[in-house]
Parts: sequence; structure tokens; C-alpha cells
Amino acid sequence: MSVIEWLFSATFHIGDQQLLWREVIGNVFGLASALGGMRRKVWAWPVGIVGNLLLFTVFMGSYFGGSPLPDMLGQAGRQVMFIAVSVYGWVQWRATKRQNLEVRADGTVPADDGAAVHPRWASGRARAGLVVAMVGGTLALTPLFRALGSYEPVWADAWIFMGSLLATYGMAKGWVEFWLVWVAVDVVGVPLLFSAGYWASAAMYVFYGAFTLVGFFVWWRIHRREQSETAVPTTSA
Repeated sequence: MSVIEWLFSATFHIGDQQLLWREVIGNVFGLASALGGMRRKVWAWPVGIVGNLLLFTVFMGSYFGGSPLPDMLGQAGRQVMFIAVSVYGWVQWRATKRQNLEVRADGTVPADDGAAVHPRWASGRARAGLVVAMVGGTLALTPLFRALGSYEPVWADAWIFMGSLLATYGMAKGWVEFWLVWVAVDVVGVPLLFSAGYWASAAMYVFYGAFTLVGFFVWWRIHRREQSETAVPTTSA
């Protein structure tokens, strides 16, 4: 049996629950990507893409390995979206890292050691846009996902899809708030995935919830430190 054949057929049991190894492996790649994102590493994007490809096959199980679990179109669709937005983020972070590693005129390199992104707060307009896109996108996608036969409650699947899109875009832009969007996704995603029988993904979402809160404060502190380092001291006349 080849590695690919094993990956698509291998399962294990926890109690009376049968889990797919590729669901676990895909989520591990996702966690590694989140860790890389918190540390502002460019490799977070390609690692995440590998996890997205694996999880796409999990949530479209009727087409990949004959899984008895229901197909979840929103979850599968968001993996495709992740890949597209991750390519954008990958390009953006690589460009920032190259710029930050450029040798200065005096022969030194920046003290940030080539950070791939500089966290910042989104503008008030961008925040309002996130809220409008989250609610409006969920309302717009719910009837579409329902017509395509997505798992109930369909609005939750649509919410997770939109939140994932906005959070990934926010990460690419370097907005500190993107971590909080992930929290909103996790709050809805955990009960939805448990109810559908995707135990490994649901358990990982629980962990993600705590991890994203940590990531939020890490990026917040980085932003405050960089702001203080670039502040111009004032002198009295």
C-alpha cells in the first residue's frame, strides 16, 4: 500500500468513534500554520496550504474514501478559499521580509531580523467592513449552502466560511483583530463539528480557541513594542 493510499483509508478509534488520520494530520498542519503566524514566519502559509488540501478531502468524504460522515460544503469550500487567500498572504509576507532584510546604507540590517509582518490595528472603516462582511456574507451564503445540501444548521457553516475568509485576509494584512475573528469562528465551529461527527476537527477548534486568544495578545504586545521603538522623542525648547 502506498503512502497516498494509506492516507486516504487509515482510521483509528477513540471509544466508539472512528476517526480519519488525514483529518488529524490536516488539523496538525493547521495548528503549525497558526503557530507560525503568531511568530510571523513566512512558512506558516505553505504549511497551512498542505493542511487545507487534506481537510478538503475530509469534508468532501463521499468523494474521497467513502466516509460515512456528511459532506460539509461550507467547510470544504473554506479550504479552497484558504488556499487562494494563503497564496496572497504568502506573497505579501515574503515581500515584507525581503524589505526588512535589506542592508541599510551603514551596512546594518534592521533590528527586527526580517519579520514577515508588522502587526497593526485595522482602521475604524476596516473594522466596520469586517462586521458588515461577516453578517452580510453569512446571510447571503446560507440559502446557497442550503440549496447545495450543506449540513444543518446551514447558517453556522456559512458563518464559519465567512469568518475564516476574513480572518485569513486580516492575517495577510497584519491586522491584530484577525485573531478575534478566529475566536468568533471557533465559538460556532465547535458545536457544529461535534454534532456532525467530526470529532478531531471539533477538538482542535477547542484548542484553537485558546490559542487564538494567546495570539491576539502576542501580536498586540508586538505592535505596542514596535510603536514605542519607532516613536520620535520630543525635546523641550
